[in-house]
This record gives sequence, structure tokens and C-alpha cells, in this order.
Amino acid sequence: MSQSIPTAKQPYARIAKRGAISKRKAWAVRAGGLLAALTAGALLILALGHNPLAVYADMVNSAFGDRTGFNQLVRIAVPLLGASLAVGLAFKMRFWNIGAEGQILVGGIAATYFALFQYQNIPRPLLLITMAVVGAAAGAIWGFIPAFFRAKWGTNETLFTLMLNYVAFGFISYLQSGPWQCPIQGGFPIISMFDPVARLPRVFDIHIGWIIVLVLTVLVHFYLRKSKQGYQLSVVGQSENTARYAGMNVARIIIRTMIISGAISGLVGFMQVSGSHFTLNDTVTGGVGFTAITVAWLAQLNPLIMIIVSLFIATLTRGSIRIQTSFDIPATIASVFIGIILFFMLACEFFVNYRIVFRNTKES
Repeated sequence: MSQSIPTAKQPYARIAKRGAISKRKAWAVRAGGLLAALTAGALLILALGHNPLAVYADMVNSAFGDRTGFNQLVRIAVPLLGASLAVGLAFKMRFWNIGAEGQILVGGIAATYFALFQYQNIPRPLLLITMAVVGAAAGAIWGFIPAFFRAKWGTNETLFTLMLNYVAFGFISYLQSGPWQCPIQGGFPIISMFDPVARLPRVFDIHIGWIIVLVLTVLVHFYLRKSKQGYQLSVVGQSENTARYAGMNVARIIIRTMIISGAISGLVGFMQVSGSHFTLNDTVTGGVGFTAITVAWLAQLNPLIMIIVSLFIATLTRGSIRIQTSFDIPATIASVFIGIILFFMLACEFFVNYRIVFRNTKES
């Protein structure tokens, strides 16, 4: 016969898993989280001596007020959405891929080789296709390495993928100050700018990367929802033992998924060097590989919702740049402002899945 724990020995508050929650209630929690985030941000703005409504209006206007601002918004959102799709695939099977930064970088490295040394030998359409293919292949290889070690020997993929980021950054530093260093920059560790034939064409004054990532979003959505491989991926994420019991080759699924994840990241690297920066350096990622983790979780790993979340975070990023000049807000404070909003948005996801139970509160 079980004995109840004396009330005096019970913790004052504890975290308990929620039962089933309706979609309406879940979205109400998220709406409350957004309101709390904006309120907390407003308090910070007030503390700096500015009008929160004016600051928020200026942030939105900077992204949607004119064509130039909107183009910059899309330019920020494109790599963020692509990286979110990549890490979302891995997270779906509980493989914690923290290496999107490195996978983006090696994709950019592979594409840059052809942009620098083969642009005169290959027609432009074939050159761009080649750059995209080798960028995706390099990212796939970078994703394969930790997946193989995890599948073969059970290594920790979080540390493995994270460490590979530093390898990629180090290799770019070597290229900048070594074999790929621009000879006309007076010894500065800079790689030459791409010739126009190695740059992505533009549609509506934005490089065609936005079309590529939208196509990828649809493909990943159908891959997860409609394909046998997507179903297997979800089963592995829920329980590897269940997947093995059902006759699935878990190691093969892990490796296959990480190859796809790395390939998408490598493609993002190609789009960054060929569509935005027109050269290779250690800033081409802009931290999107890490920010993409936030996007994926806020979107609940849903590729279509990632579009909305990516635009939301891109708006915050673009707006934070604008208010630095419009309201003389330091860059560090603008970063803190974005961090506060994202913290509250992530916290609301916690309350969708868990609740705080206080002492003497009846369990429902």
C-alpha cells in the first residue's frame, strides 16, 4: 500500500508534465508569451528614456516601410530559414545538431573554390549549379562525420558538431591568410571578391536564394509528412528502441538524415557567399546556425511555421540595427532587447508542455 508524502516534506513548488492541451489554449499561452515579451522589452526601452511605442513602430517600419528595408529583411531571413530547416530535421529525430555554422561554412568554402578559380572555364549557369552542388556535398560530408560516429560508437553529437564548427572557422582563417589571400590587399587576410558571373541572379531585386529556401521548405514539409523516410525519422525521434523493434535500421536513418541536414546547411553557405557577401570570410554565417535552433523550437519543428518565425526574428534583427541610429541605443542594449523577447517566447513553449504545481494544489 502506497503512503502519501507528508505535506511538510513536499517541495513548495515543482514542475509537472501537462496532460493533453487544446490548440486554442496552447496558442493562448503563446500569445501571452508574446505580450509578456513586448512588455518586458517596453520596460527596458522606458529605462533608457525612450517611448516604447515609437521604438516598436520604427522597428516595424524599418523592415516593412520601404522596398529597401524589406529587401534587407528577406536577406536576413533567407539563411535563417534554410539553417532552421537543416537543424529541424536533425532535432526531429533527437539528434542535437549544433554544427549548422560549420556546415554552412564548409559549403561556402567549396562553392568559393569554383567562384575564384573556375569562373573563367565554366559557363555561368553551369558554374552556379556546380557551386550549389559542391556546397551541398561539402555540408553533407560535414554532417555525415558526427552522424557516423554517433551511429557507430554512440558519441555525443552535441559536442562533436559544436567542435566541428571551430575546425571550419580555423580552416577559413588559414585560407584567408594563406593560399586564397587576395594579392592586392596589402597583406590583409582577405579573400578576393567574386566575379559577377559567380554571383546569384536577382528576382525582385533580391537574390534568388529566397526562391530556393521556399522550395526547400515545401520539400522538407512533404518529406516529413508524406514520405516513408520522414515517418521513420519521427519514430527514431520518439524511441530508438521502438524503431529497432519495428525493424528499422536506426544507424542508417541517423546518417541519412544528417547527410540531408548538412546538405541544406551547405546550400545555405553557397547562397551566402554567392548571393549576399560575394566573398568568403568567417562572418558569412552571421550566427544563423545558432539562431536557427531558436527558430526551429519556436516553430515546433514545423517547416511552414519556420517561415513566419524566421521573418519575425529577421524583423527584430533589422529593427535593432535601425534603432541604434534612430534612438542612439547602443548595439549591446539592442542585443539584450532581442534576447529578452526571445527568452519570453521560448519560455512560453515551456508552459505549453509543463506547469508549476504548488504545495497543497490538487492535481488535475
